[in-house]
Amino acid sequence: MTHHTRTLNKIVFIFIFILSFTIGKSIYAQDGKALFSQNCASCHSITKDLTGPALKGVEDRWPDKKMLHKWIRNNQEVIKSGYPYAVGLYNTWNKTQMNLFTNLTDAEIEAILKYIREYKPPTQTPGATGGEDKDNENNGLLFGVLTLILAVVALILLQVNSNLKKLADDKQGIPAIEPVPFYRNKAYIALITILLFVIGGYYTINGAIGLGRQQNYQPKQPIFYSHKVHAGINQINCMYCHGSVWESKHAGVPSLNICMNCHMAINEYKGEKLFTAEGKEINGTEEIQKLYEYAGFKPGKPWDPNKAKPIEWVKIHNLPDHVAFSHAQHIRAGKVQCQTCHGEIQKMDEVYQFAPLSMGWCVNCHRETKVQFNSNGFYSIYEKYHQDLKKGKIDSVTVEMIGGIECQKCHY
Repeated sequence: MTHHTRTLNKIVFIFIFILSFTIGKSIYAQDGKALFSQNCASCHSITKDLTGPALKGVEDRWPDKKMLHKWIRNNQEVIKSGYPYAVGLYNTWNKTQMNLFTNLTDAEIEAILKYIREYKPPTQTPGATGGEDKDNENNGLLFGVLTLILAVVALILLQVNSNLKKLADDKQGIPAIEPVPFYRNKAYIALITILLFVIGGYYTINGAIGLGRQQNYQPKQPIFYSHKVHAGINQINCMYCHGSVWESKHAGVPSLNICMNCHMAINEYKGEKLFTAEGKEINGTEEIQKLYEYAGFKPGKPWDPNKAKPIEWVKIHNLPDHVAFSHAQHIRAGKVQCQTCHGEIQKMDEVYQFAPLSMGWCVNCHRETKVQFNSNGFYSIYEKYHQDLKKGKIDSVTVEMIGGIECQKCHY
């Protein structure tokens, strides 16, 4: 009996070790992707330049990997040290300051670098949008299945142990006790109840957390409007159409007057081919005609705005009613670029929700984003931070440090 028990224990240990190692590798890889999305994706792409350079091959470009780790944590400190490659990179990118990530550990940085190193761009059909991480994988189901398999294995091992004990008792002449049926065994019933409670609770909580979120939401609009053509190719400033972002909470939808300022003269599309997300080719001239129908306009004749009817655009970005968000606070005071929340909008034919717009995503941004602290009278009351900056104790002040993650900042 002792021999069988030891053998069984070894089998269980080896099985758990192999399974833990396999799951551990999967989690490590996923952490790299998650960490990249949370910390890097707002300014960097792996394959193309954005606010910062493309990150593919970043390890090969840095002469010293230790300095790369230091750069990721605190780029300003590396620049001040005079490290030649860092100074050159800083000057090449118009002295754009990178966010500080002092909270990242070496293991987390290595996970990000591993994800960048092993990244393979997804194949897309013509006109498809969504970005390199649109196909976000939900591994909750995988982990749930693995948990269920472990539970089944545990039950099998318990049954094997019971049979071995019965054989040993028979050999020693110990009277056998009638086994309790599986469905009446309190231990099994308790184990299954706990397992169902954990699995049910996991999916219930995840469902509640994700309630109302719509990342990658891309509805069909009444008129095919390409931001790539307007904001990208033709370089129309975002605030020409969304003028209220500078002074209001809301970005606002441009009125027909804004559209017709240009399209009373531009009645034909002659640019590059347009495609929907599904790869269907769009006739740009026909879309301009749809605009004319809403405006009540006929080319060559005076336009009477009183005959116009509003375009029923489908809203894409929605926040819960209990969340207070001001575009003016972020764009005007915070100097946040539109692409930080909306992605590479200047490259989208059809707009989709790029960011998760979750509470965690917002809080992480507030923890890492630096504010224009010096020479700003609004922040004169933060005397301690001004003194710390002068003494060199800190090199910048983040939104978090001035109360940016306090509940009442966004919920009031």
